[in-house]
Amino acid sequence: MLTVDYDLLDLRPGMTVLDLGCGEGRHAFEAYRRGARVVAVDWGQHEVETTKRWLGAIAEAGEAPGSGRYEVVRGDLLHLPFPDASVDRVMASEVLEHIPDDATAMREIFRVLKPGGRAVVTVPRYGPERVCWALSDEYHANEGGHIRIYRGDVLRARLATAGLVPGRSHHAHALHAPFWWLKCAVGVEKDSALVRAYHRLLVWDLTHRPLVTRLAEKVLDPVIGKSFVVYADKPAGGGTDLRTGAFGVAEGRERSAATR
Repeated sequence: MLTVDYDLLDLRPGMTVLDLGCGEGRHAFEAYRRGARVVAVDWGQHEVETTKRWLGAIAEAGEAPGSGRYEVVRGDLLHLPFPDASVDRVMASEVLEHIPDDATAMREIFRVLKPGGRAVVTVPRYGPERVCWALSDEYHANEGGHIRIYRGDVLRARLATAGLVPGRSHHAHALHAPFWWLKCAVGVEKDSALVRAYHRLLVWDLTHRPLVTRLAEKVLDPVIGKSFVVYADKPAGGGTDLRTGAFGVAEGRERSAATR
């Protein structure tokens, strides 16, 4: 399930891309398959190990072109272990809503991007997220949970304050919003036949991508899409382009890496 539009990100083979807060790697996998030099970053050890294992499986299966490389780093998004102006693209999907000091995280995105580079940030959309919060404290009020809800204009303003220039935006995953409303209504951790049935629908959509659900999401995304996605550029004159690349810059820091 991809939230990022790689065409709008303008990700091309050979580019170095950071996937910040990579989780279990879904966006890193697609970037690697497109021939990018991927550096996946997460603080969770389990997430790092899972992402590294699956990237290795993609490499073994020959699903990535020769221009692709990958590295998996355990790192803090507030102190990224990469030089200034060293990467072409940054992805930060569904992560900023977890970080108390999101302003510092945005400044770090700006710092590591090369002049003319592009970032994509995705967060839960304000309306659907407010419904979840209203229905259930359990949904967000937990360790590592969501600590804020962004309005689109506020997120754009904060990215601009960090020095980035926000551009195009869109919404994604309309079919997932009702699923989470349902889970919040019956209890996030409770077993429910209705929740299980809706989950089977989402799995069917993910594995088969039928025309009916693709059309439904296209129509509903602007209305109830669960994620808000914004693309932002670093001005071409914004800093010194060191052109050292991100690979190998985390020497001496705690990391888990695999390259190919």
